[in-house]
Amino acid sequence: MWFVYILKCADGSLYTGITTDVKRRLKEHNSSVLGAKYTRGRRPVKLICLRRKKNRSTAAREERRIKKMSRQEKIKFIKMR
Repeated sequence: MWFVYILKCADGSLYTGITTDVKRRLKEHNSSVLGAKYTRGRRPVKLICLRRKKNRSTAAREERRIKKMSRQEKIKFIKMR
């Protein structure tokens, strides 16, 4: 099972990613060098949206689609859940 997630960073920006282990990945983003370079300078981060996907391929497609959205579109997407 794969997950597409959106994080809210300490500076208010949004970060989108995919993973198979949400708990581990959130911990990495908040306290490890394994977190994305983008989030390392914007800690702490908070999980604000999570979507389950069947496989890596569909998760990656959804991640790309979300990353192309404007901030306003992402906020609307988050509220739809």
